Amino acid sequence: ARTVGEFSRAGRPDHVVATSKTFKQLARIAGAPGSSEGLHVQRTLSRRSLEEWVPRLAGMTVVERAALPGVSEGRAAQLLAGALVAEGAMDLLGVEELEICPWALREGVILRRLDHLPEE
Repeated sequence: ARTVGEFSRAGRPDHVVATSKTFKQLARIAGAPGSSEGLHVQRTLSRRSLEEWVPRLAGMTVVERAALPGVSEGRAAQLLAGALVAEGAMDLLGVEELEICPWALREGVILRRLDHLPEE
C-alpha cells in the first residue's frame, strides 16, 4: 500500500510500459499481435481485457492455458497469478492501458552494461 501511495502522489502517469514475458503473454491472449508480426509492432494491454480474461483463466486448466496463443507451456501455470497481479496493479494505479515492451529486465541489464563498456 505504501508503494502505491508513493506512486499516486507523483501524479497519474502519461505512459506506462510493462516489461515481462507474463505481460507479453497476457497481451497476446487479449489480441495483441504475435511475435511473428515483428519486434517493433506496438502491443498494448488494457485493464478491461484483463478484467475479462481473469475469470476465464481461472476456469481453465494449465493445459488449456498452454494452448492459448502466445502462452508457453512452462509459464501456463503462473499466468493466472500474473494476470491477477497485473489487474490489481493497473486498478490501484489507475492505469487503463499499458504498452508492452519487446524486451524484459534481463535485456535492460545487458544494454546498461554495454553502455558502460569502454570503446575500442
